Formats: sequence, C-alpha cells, structure tokens
Amino acid sequence: MPRKAIASSPQVLPGSDQAPQLTPADIRRLLGLWELQARAEQMPPAGPWSTWVFLGGRGAGKTRAGAEWVRRRIERGESQRVALVGATHRDVREVMVEGPSGLAKISGAQFEPARARVVWPNGAVGYAFSAEQPDRLRGPQFDTAWADEFAAWSYPEALATLRLGLRLGDAPQLMVTTTPRPINALKQLLAEPGAQITKAAMRRNLVHLAPGFVAQAQARWGGGAFGRQELDGELIDDPVGALWQRSDLEAVRVGHTPPLERIVIGLDPPVTAGPQADACGIVAAGAFSEGTLRKALVLADASIQGLRPEQWARRAVQLAQKLGGAAIVAEANQGGELVRSVLHAAGATTPVRLVHARLSKRDRAAPIQALYAQGRVAHLGSFPQLEDEMCSFGARDFAASPDRLDALVWALADLLLEPGPDPRIRSI
Repeated sequence: MPRKAIASSPQVLPGSDQAPQLTPADIRRLLGLWELQARAEQMPPAGPWSTWVFLGGRGAGKTRAGAEWVRRRIERGESQRVALVGATHRDVREVMVEGPSGLAKISGAQFEPARARVVWPNGAVGYAFSAEQPDRLRGPQFDTAWADEFAAWSYPEALATLRLGLRLGDAPQLMVTTTPRPINALKQLLAEPGAQITKAAMRRNLVHLAPGFVAQAQARWGGGAFGRQELDGELIDDPVGALWQRSDLEAVRVGHTPPLERIVIGLDPPVTAGPQADACGIVAAGAFSEGTLRKALVLADASIQGLRPEQWARRAVQLAQKLGGAAIVAEANQGGELVRSVLHAAGATTPVRLVHARLSKRDRAAPIQALYAQGRVAHLGSFPQLEDEMCSFGARDFAASPDRLDALVWALADLLLEPGPDPRIRSI
C-alpha cells in the first residue's frame, strides 16, 4: 500500500512510526463519546424497531439516553423533524432541552423560545409540545419523536396523536422515557408487539448522583412499593380482586420493634423438592399489646425455593434460634408427622405445632386481611416478595402457589385469632 494511504488509514497499528498522533483535544473528545460512557440499557436496541420504551427510576439516566438518541439520529442524517413532548412546556425546555443532560448541553442545539423549537447546525429542527395540549399535535408530521415522563402526562392519549404524526422518512421512530406508574396507557404500550423495552434503577447511575443520595433514598423508601417504582423503575400494579392493595401495606410499615410477648414462625412446606417445586414459606411474626388490643408485627420472610426437606427445615430452625427461640407452626397437610420429624432432625428445640388446612387458601387468608384492615398487623420494614404475593393473591389471573402468604397466615392466625372456627386451623 502506498505510504500516503497508510498514513491516512485509521487501521495503522499503534507503535508504527507512521501512526497518527492524538492531541490532548482528540483524547478528550474520544473520552467524551457517549458510546464509551453509556450503559447498555441507555443505547438504542439493535435491529429495526419503531417504539423504544425506557423505564427507569429517578436519576437513572433516562433523559441523557433520550437526548443522546435524538442527537445520534440527527448527526447520522436519519432525522430532520423531531417532536419533543413533555408533561408541560416548562419540562420540555428545562429538562429535555436546557437541562444538565438536555439536547442543548450535549449537542450544541439552540433553543428558540419564541417559536418553541430547537435548531441544529445541519438544519434539523425539534418542536416542543406539551402533553397538556394534545390537540397541538394534530397536523404536524415528524420522523422522530421523544416523549419524556409519559406516565406523568395529564392526557396520556396525546401519545396516540403524536404517533399519527410519525409519518416522515424511511423509518420513523418513537422513544418514550418515563418513571413507571400503573396507568392503563403505559401498560398497553408495554404490551404492544414489537415494542422494545429497557429498564434501569437509580443505583445504576451512581457516578452522576450526589454522594450518599442513593443510600439515603434507599434507606427511606427502598423495598416498598413507592421505592420500587420511583427508585428502581418497576411497574407496580394492584390486580383487580386481590385481597391486599399496596397502599394498605405502605400504611402498616414501621421501623422499630416493640416489646414482643411471643414470636412464631409460620411454615408452609413444599410437597416436592427441586428448582421447579413450590417455595417453602417461612415467615416470622411476633405479638405485642397496645393497651387492651393485641397486635402482631411481621419480622422476617425467609421463604426459599428449591431446597430439600432437611435444608428448608434447617433454615426455619436457624431463624427460630436467631429470634430467641420462636415456636414453629407448620402446615402438615402434606407430610403429617414427617414435618415434625424433619424439623427435630434439623435441631428444633422450640415447640413445633402442626396445623391442618380445612378451608381454601382464600378463606384462610380473609380473616388475616381483616386484621390488617383493623390496624392489628404491622410490617417491620418491607418484604417485597411477600408483599407482591399478598397484592396479587385473589386476583382473577393469579395462578401461582401463595407459599409466603400461607406461612404468614399460619403465623398471624396463631398469634391473633381466637381458638375455634375463626382461626381456621386445627392442631394434630
């Protein structure tokens, strides 16, 4: 190859005396490339697509991902007319355009407030719209659209109007960035065939957040429905017909332990072992008194799947020992006295009481739900998997085995329900 071609080729091996020399400015530019900084979930999905939904917690990098996606399409010549839609005009300007991760910051675009538009040096134009005025989206047409914080829009139907305007170019695309909320419009969007979905929690973006902020936010809201939605970017929904609602459980969460009079571990053993078997429900609760009213505090959820009998028995016994000699109340419909035997073989020294379920799971859970409604049960912190099960159980499409909930029911029934028909349990 001629010398001139070698000198201009980007394929020259490092160390060659003909390799191009990078200036400090070149190095800074390379290090600043978004493609080198971005996390995997912040990059556009591979292959052809028309809709990309980025669900993320607060501070997870959604805005930067959206702005960089728009910049990339414009710089590659894939876009000339962009729709920028936020919850309000102020959100479009102060977050999507002029914010720390906005288009003006990362691409040098100029915002023209009088015309509510963003202009790039190559002639591409972005038009600002507020979801508060969905009819303003009628008529204009685009090849690219970025819809930010969609779940907070006053009129989610504005997205349908926006999509009808995506009719320019060879492959128009829509990106939706939002912290999720269980609104029907978002659920329908996520269920669309072909929709590309990526997710990110706030903790994935630590380098760009104030030191200690994530730890403080997790300490305050982590684990509960609010924290899982706002920090982790999870779509938290309450199925119709479920016995519990998220708001019910948020209201009973406490951060301290009162003097406990008695502690019980509810145990719901699985019928079989192995990775496909039901989980072994292991839930601890303690009783305490407030005046003349007896209450209970849920202390731990140690439920686990895939263990052999001697393993889950050891786990239950260790929890009983950790909590100061808690009694164990175990369902014995499957296994009978073998359940007691495996617990004793695992080292149980506290009382083991076997109970037999005579009613359906829903009928057994209903009195426990009533105790929650009466304010007689609290949770020490959060138990995400247990609470997910509680807030799904009873819904029409719930088909899983409620192993954690069963263990909770046995523990709370033993602590709070009077002997007789109400507890729905029988010693054997």
